[in-house]
Amino acid sequence: MKINKAQRVGVFVDVQNMYYSAKSMYGAKVNFAQILKTAVSGRALIRAICYVIKTDVVKEEKNFFDALENIGFEVKAKDLQIFYGGAKKGDWDIGIAMDMIELAPKLDTVILVSGDGDFVHLVNHLQYAMGVRVEVIAFGKSSSGKLREAADSFTDLDSNPKMYMMR
Repeated sequence: MKINKAQRVGVFVDVQNMYYSAKSMYGAKVNFAQILKTAVSGRALIRAICYVIKTDVVKEEKNFFDALENIGFEVKAKDLQIFYGGAKKGDWDIGIAMDMIELAPKLDTVILVSGDGDFVHLVNHLQYAMGVRVEVIAFGKSSSGKLREAADSFTDLDSNPKMYMMR
């Protein structure tokens, strides 16, 4: 599909999803600068937000968060939850969904950078109730087939891992 350069786009990155996919499949780190460049594709970027979880490696995380900001992302962070018994949880699914819904009226296209199948209903809502185009960028091998099908377009990072990975 030909991209309309006048489109207003928002990019929403589920960092944990991308980080663990890249680590498990390629033993590498994600090149978020290249992903942002691919996502925007010369269109008008309105917002680019990365959602991260803070753990106990403060210095490394600060360097990473600063790097994301230098690329052009707004970084939203929250603490890792540790439950009684040692179970840990850290995800931004509801936060990502709320931001996408709240910003959709100001956008023509929302770009979700995640392969998490929990977002299928969100994609459908954004398309049919809010009238925006939804693009998904993720690693095809580890992304939900239903999410890929629901999106107006899907960019498979597995198609060019050298471009989207850093060793």
